[in-house]
Amino acid sequence: MSRSSKVLLGMALAVAIGFPAFAQTGRTGLGRVALPAEIEAWDIDIRADGKGLPPGRGSVKDGETLFIERCAACHGEFAEGVGRWPVLAGGQGTMKDDRPEKTIGSFWPDLSTAYDYIRRAMPYGNAQSLTADETYAIVAFLLNMNNIVKDDFVLSRENFLTVKMPNATAFYDDDREQAEKHFWNRTPCMTNCKPDTKITGRAAVLDVTPDGGDKSIKVE
Repeated sequence: MSRSSKVLLGMALAVAIGFPAFAQTGRTGLGRVALPAEIEAWDIDIRADGKGLPPGRGSVKDGETLFIERCAACHGEFAEGVGRWPVLAGGQGTMKDDRPEKTIGSFWPDLSTAYDYIRRAMPYGNAQSLTADETYAIVAFLLNMNNIVKDDFVLSRENFLTVKMPNATAFYDDDREQAEKHFWNRTPCMTNCKPDTKITGRAAVLDVTPDGGDKSIKVE
């Protein structure tokens, strides 16, 4: 028997002897059951219906101060974005443009998305350092920057669901399995396509094609 065959046989025997419980129960025998406090620390998602929101409150005024201190370096003092960092305010009425500006006020359908993401991932490099009250305040400020609430607004768990996002009604369930199924083809055309094939977009629009030379095309 070769050396490699002996090594493989030894590994197979080790697995069979060392992990008999896994073959019978599907468990590896490693680790332990997570404690309730450990699960709670990870279970911080906020649903669109408000489930998961922590108690707390924060005003637009307090949010402005916090935003300038913790967020403005990337997002600008008025949430307008700095450099290539995301723009968080403005963009209303651009959803039908070739380059829509997808901000909290112009695109996001649910306010819970803003609270959840800021609480979970911001500020950049210091995620989950914000308290519940600070997060409410920053979200309130961003709502104000998007002309959704007034300057004296105070956001809390109690009034969270009363805030209606401007683009909430523009979303609908994915119906492509019914509405577009007649377009599906297991053998897509690459050459000698149908005469009625037409160009619907160019890669250059997405800035993925360098200037000059031939432009890649998308056909249907």
